[in-house]
Order: sequence, then structure tokens, then C-alpha cells
Amino acid sequence: MTYGDRLKSLRTARNLSQQEVADRLSINRSTYARYELSKTQPDFETLEQLAAFYDVTTDYIIKGNTNDNSSLAKDKKEMMEFFNNPRLNVFFKEMADSPEEQLEELQEFWEIIKKRGLHKK
Repeated sequence: MTYGDRLKSLRTARNLSQQEVADRLSINRSTYARYELSKTQPDFETLEQLAAFYDVTTDYIIKGNTNDNSSLAKDKKEMMEFFNNPRLNVFFKEMADSPEEQLEELQEFWEIIKKRGLHKK
């Protein structure tokens, strides 16, 4: 699958026209069409805009390291669940106001807890 195929697949999965994508990226429709046909390559800035627009990595578009963008969505979901945890929010808020000495002590405690967990497995 070429980068053009990937772009077309991402666009059609969102039920968008080439014109709609081009308008959102402030480029000509014909320019975007040539990307989908793999006749021209987007410059780096445009590639980054495309990745952000489609919520994928640039590697996914250019087929560098992966053919699967589902892991990105999974990671994003897990990250949001982590940050939306009320217990963690309180903890991190209190931590942000802590002096460096307390943060170092907390890190030492965490290392002890992690080691205990390794021995239980």
C-alpha cells in the first residue's frame, strides 16, 4: 500500500471529499489529489498536518514503521483514561507543589514498591 492509498483510505473512512480535506489543510484540491495518486509527495510540514488531521503518525502515512494505526488509538484511549482518573489527578496536583526533596523520596518509595512487585511474579 502506498502513502497515497493510505491517505485515500483515511479520507474515505471519514466520509470526506478531497475538497474538504484540501480546504481544511489550506491546499489546492488538485495538490491533495496528486498525494492520493502518489504522483507528488507532501512536504514535511504538510505531512505533519495530514497526520494531525487524520490522528495518525507520519510513519503510518509514509509506511515507515507500521501498517496499523489502531495501536495509536488504543494508546490515546489508555492515556485519556489514566489522566481522567480522579485519584491520580489529586495525587499529581499535590505532587506538583511538592519540594524536590519530597519528590526524590517518593521516587525511592516507588522503586521499592516496583521491586516488591517483581518478586511476587
